[in-house]
Amino acid sequence: MSLWTWRLHGDGYRIEPGQVVGPDERLAWAPTVGIGMQHVVAMFGATFLVPLITGFPPSTTLLFSGVGTLLFLLITANRVPSYLGSSFAFLAPIAAAQGQHGPAGALGGVVMAGVALALVGALVQVVGHGWVGRLMPPMVTGAIVALIGLNLAPAAWNNVEQAPVTAFVTLLAIVLSAVLFRGLLGRLSILLGVLVGYAVAALRGEVDTTAIGDAAWLGAPELMLPEFHWSVVGLFLPVVLVLVAENIGHVKSVAQMTGSSADSLDHMIGRTLMSDGLATTLAGAGGGSGTTTYAENIGVMAATKVYSTAAYWVAGFTAVALAFLPKFGAAIQTVPVGVLGGAATVLYGMIGVLGFRIWVEHRVDFSNPINLTTGAVALVVGIANYTWTVGALAFEGIALGTAAALVLYHGMHAVNRLTGAVAAEGHLEVGGPTNAEPEVDNPSWEDPARRVD
Repeated sequence: MSLWTWRLHGDGYRIEPGQVVGPDERLAWAPTVGIGMQHVVAMFGATFLVPLITGFPPSTTLLFSGVGTLLFLLITANRVPSYLGSSFAFLAPIAAAQGQHGPAGALGGVVMAGVALALVGALVQVVGHGWVGRLMPPMVTGAIVALIGLNLAPAAWNNVEQAPVTAFVTLLAIVLSAVLFRGLLGRLSILLGVLVGYAVAALRGEVDTTAIGDAAWLGAPELMLPEFHWSVVGLFLPVVLVLVAENIGHVKSVAQMTGSSADSLDHMIGRTLMSDGLATTLAGAGGGSGTTTYAENIGVMAATKVYSTAAYWVAGFTAVALAFLPKFGAAIQTVPVGVLGGAATVLYGMIGVLGFRIWVEHRVDFSNPINLTTGAVALVVGIANYTWTVGALAFEGIALGTAAALVLYHGMHAVNRLTGAVAAEGHLEVGGPTNAEPEVDNPSWEDPARRVD
C-alpha cells in the first residue's frame, strides 16, 4: 500500500460480523477521526502520569508521544498499528538519576536507553529476533518486569503519606471503576480514578490552580537538553530489555487480532524496535519521557475492530496539537501529590504483578531450582535496591537485579549442562513455555488489553 493510501472498508461506516478493518484499510474519514480521538483518550491517563510523577513537563511528553507515534508509523510503513505512550519502565531509573544528576541527567539516561533500543532493533532487522528469545526467556523477563515495578513501592508510599485521605479515595475510585464499567470506560479506570481524586483534593483545598490562569492559550512546549553521565548507564539499560519484550508482544498480538498467524508480522519486529528506540531518543533529547507501544490502545482496537493506521495518524497529530496548549499542560501539572500516590499504588503494583503473570502464562516451573533461585535472588536485589558503586558508576537495584536474573539463569544452565543435576526444561523462547508440558497449547506473550506500560 502507498503510505498515504488506505482502502475503504465496505461502505466506510459498517463493519460486518466477523470482520475487522485492517491496517491498510480505513473507515470514512468522520468515524476514522473519531476513533483517532478515542486513541488519544485511551493513552491519556497512563501517558500523563509519568511526567507528573517524574516532574517532567506534561506538554513536552505529549508532544514527543505524538511525534514518536508518527515516526513509528513512517518507519513501519503503516503495517503495525500502534500508539507510543510514556513507558512506566522508566519511572525508577528516572527517579534515581534525578537524585544523582537532576532532570537533565535523567534525560541523558533516557537518550542512552533509546539509542541502545534502536541498535537492538537494527541488529534484529539484520539477523532476526531468535537470539532475543534465547537471551530473555519468560523466566528472566518476568523477573525483570516484576522487580522494576516493586522497586518503586517506597516512592508510592512517600506520596501517599503526604495526603492519605486523597490517596485512599483515588485508589478506591480506580478499583471501583475497573469493575463498575465495561468496555472503554473500564480500561480508563486509572484516568477516572485520577479525576475523582482530583475533585476530592480540590474540595479539601489541596489544588492550586494559579498556574492555569497564568498560562497562555497557545505556546510551544518547554524543552530541555539532556546531560550525559556514565553513572546512570546501569539504571537505564535494563529498561531496554523490557521494551524489547513489550514490542515483540505487541507485534505478535496485532498479528493475531487482525486474523493472521502470530508470526505473520515477525519481519517487522526490527523496525518496531528501531522506531521505539528513535522515538525514545528524540523524547529524551528534548525533555520528554521514554516511550513504548501502548496496550491501552490495543484495547481500543479490540473493542472497535478497527486496526487502521489512519486512525493512529489522527491520534498522533491530535497529541501534537494538544501539546501547544499551555493551559492544558498547566491543568495537568496541578494534580496533587495525594492523587499521584493513590494512582502510583495501583500502577507500580501492576507492573510487578505483570512480571508474575508472565511466569504463570508461560508455565514457569518453580520446582526447578534454576528458576526458583533466579527469581528469588533477582527480586530481593531489586526490591531492597541493592547498590554497588564502582568509581563513577553506580549500579542500583534494577540494574543489579536484571544482571542477577541473566547471569544466574544462563550461568546455572551452563553448569547444569555439564553436571546434569537438574532435569532439562523446555526450549527457551520469547512467548514460549519454560515447562516441558504447558497446560495451554499456545500461551500468549501477554494480554495486550491489560498490560500496564
